[in-house]
Amino acid sequence: MNFLKLIIEASFVVQIVLIILLFFSVFSWAIIIFKRKSLKTATLQSKKFLDLFRRSRSLSEVTEAAQKYKASPLSSLFLAGFKELAHYTKGNPSLQINPSQLERINRALLKAANEEISRLEKMMNFLATTGSVTPFIGLFGTVWGIMDAFHEIGLLKSASLTTVAPGIAEALIATALGLFAAIPAVIAYNYFLHRIKEMTMKMEDFSLEFLNITERLYGI
Repeated sequence: MNFLKLIIEASFVVQIVLIILLFFSVFSWAIIIFKRKSLKTATLQSKKFLDLFRRSRSLSEVTEAAQKYKASPLSSLFLAGFKELAHYTKGNPSLQINPSQLERINRALLKAANEEISRLEKMMNFLATTGSVTPFIGLFGTVWGIMDAFHEIGLLKSASLTTVAPGIAEALIATALGLFAAIPAVIAYNYFLHRIKEMTMKMEDFSLEFLNITERLYGI
């Protein structure tokens, strides 16, 4: 079966459907490759940063590492918390901070965490849309193609396989391409969502660890 010939000879509506599905498929694969690389980098750099953070003797020593591992969400949290902390201890490192100041540090960490989660979830909506919409777009192309096939039967006054097969074949290509676009997008979406949830838990744990160290160092 010559798929290219079937696509070229398909009706205009079916061709438009196939182009739309091809766009969704290509763009979703580009997102999958990008997200896989970015999440892998974020995970590796977070592990290195966390190891260095726990080995350091003071928070100021971690600042350089946070600048080095910029792809790590944990480094962004640290910089946000340390900036807020430095604002209160500026000019007097031995100053004790009060509970209200500690709460503001916590809010700064929470804000930074929300920004990092938004960054990690960027373009995830497109994968979700691809997984849910493309099967129906493909089904629309299939229905339209079958309608054309029956129209051809009426014109030729013949229901032979030779008359029906090309129209049905080009119609089913739309369903196949719709599934080809949807299945990888759904699998990737669920996988990336799980990885992002793991990273979110790490950020929550890091925030608590940062606040505990702050309490211990500044005598609250």
